Amino acid sequence: MEENLSSEIEIRRQKIDDLKKMGEIPFKEKFERSCTIAEAREKLGERVKIAGRIVFRRIMGKFGFCQIRDIYDKIQISVGRNEFSEEEYNFYKKMIDIGDFIGVEGEVYATQTGEITVKAEKITLLSKTLRPLPEKFHGVVDTEIKYRQRYLDLITNEDARKIFLTRSKVVSFIRRYLEDNGFIEVETPILQTSVSGASAKPFFTHHNALDIECNLRIATECYLKECIGAGIDRVFELGKDFRNEGMDPSHLQEFTQVEWYASYWNFEDNIKFFQTMLVRLMKECFGTTKITYQGQEIEFDGQWPRINYVERMRELLGCDFLDIDDVDALKKIIVERKLFTYGELDECKSVRTLIDYVYKRKIRAEIVNPTILYNYPASLIPLARRNDKDERIIDVFQVVAGGAELVKAYSELVDPIIQRKNLEAQLKEKEAGDEETMDVDEDFLLAMEHGMPPISGLGFGIDRFLQFAFDRPNIRDVVLFPLMK
Repeated sequence: MEENLSSEIEIRRQKIDDLKKMGEIPFKEKFERSCTIAEAREKLGERVKIAGRIVFRRIMGKFGFCQIRDIYDKIQISVGRNEFSEEEYNFYKKMIDIGDFIGVEGEVYATQTGEITVKAEKITLLSKTLRPLPEKFHGVVDTEIKYRQRYLDLITNEDARKIFLTRSKVVSFIRRYLEDNGFIEVETPILQTSVSGASAKPFFTHHNALDIECNLRIATECYLKECIGAGIDRVFELGKDFRNEGMDPSHLQEFTQVEWYASYWNFEDNIKFFQTMLVRLMKECFGTTKITYQGQEIEFDGQWPRINYVERMRELLGCDFLDIDDVDALKKIIVERKLFTYGELDECKSVRTLIDYVYKRKIRAEIVNPTILYNYPASLIPLARRNDKDERIIDVFQVVAGGAELVKAYSELVDPIIQRKNLEAQLKEKEAGDEETMDVDEDFLLAMEHGMPPISGLGFGIDRFLQFAFDRPNIRDVVLFPLMK
């Protein structure tokens, strides 16, 4: 196989040398198109100038067909001896290969079978390729190659093209929808000096010029809240976050997320806003509000059921777990209820991580259709607002479908006194060995002390949603260039 590839590369290299000797430029500067391939398909009877990569070619004596394509569409090209001089036709046959980029001039017509075709009157070699493409009918099947050489996946696989074109539509829709509803997009630092905005393990790096230790942001939350305090009533950022945690089919250390924050909203306002947005997104970007995930049909339109997180957890544990602040005591209850073994709970170093562990495996994993989970224990999210009736509970909601968390949102904590206590409690958990805790972010606390209005914020992971929507086994399938070892 490698020997055949080396031989093919050598043949193509020789063709490049021959082209130069002929006075041909094998890598042209530009080509003036009159339209795109997709537009050409709508121009029956008209003359066009189009360009693309050859992905198929068949020569039958003095006549043949090839197919060129771009990311959006493809079109057949007919090449006949009657339209070309002998020299031009021989050049096409001998010097142009599958994978090359060509420019085509000619009239658009339909064959007897209805195939939209351009009758080539002139073909210009635009860019010569050294390496052949993967076999057309099977495309890239090796997962390693798909992730490392995504361009080959996009060239040969229709499913890959659909995923990444849809991804672009989803991102564009979200931006447009938020802006149409009065939100302003801002950019916040990726390099930060405090771990804040979420409970996660960060990446660290050293800033040479300032000689300080920095971390890559794990969330945009705290800076966006500072924007709210500055008077930007509705604000969002769509960008990359980084969490230096375990890798599995549904998690990547670098991921894309949109976060938005609205003054004067509570989490109930965000529930309504998100559900309306998601249904419209599904209709515009997917053409339907139904998807098939793991063999089950899931409908996003209509009323989503609700689950009270605290009440369901009380049922599981058989006690009011909100009164328990000792991690070993809670582990004992969990083991006695035969939910998990001590070995399975070994990595849980705090009550917060222990509760989250049980929730993800005993509640979230069993949810299929879009469901709203609300009323969370206060220990889980130190940035969320305490419930007015029970301060052990925070005004939080998550949307879960197919066992996966699609979004998390809450009424924000804007009381600087309680916020400081919560972050100081996180510091104690870090000292006890929990690496997924926040720092006491003094800059954020200072901003909060200057005053913030009522706020509700939301985080929506783009990669996770697309993995879910396209029913992909690995989140890397919906990330254009995932990091590989």
